[in-house]
Amino acid sequence: MEYSYPFSTDWSTNEIVDVIAFFQTVEKAYEKGVQREDVLSKYRRFKEIVPSMAEEKTIFREFEEESGYVSYDIVKQTKTKENGSIIKGEKKSR
Repeated sequence: MEYSYPFSTDWSTNEIVDVIAFFQTVEKAYEKGVQREDVLSKYRRFKEIVPSMAEEKTIFREFEEESGYVSYDIVKQTKTKENGSIIKGEKKSR
């Protein structure tokens, strides 16, 4: 699939790379499954870049519209699962 990742022109190159890495982890969760710790570390870095909950929701919505992947569902699973659990999402049909 070809789509673009949401980002802000205010972010540095490293911040853009880190945000994309988070979204790639979300994609991987839907496609193969990922370890809980992987999601947590990428999400923590994402929150350093995007501390505002309102901005997070906007960026998550933009990513979902482009890709069909729901970042919120993966983050929510990560917060409720036990250590080492594999996180896997079910992609919603568009």
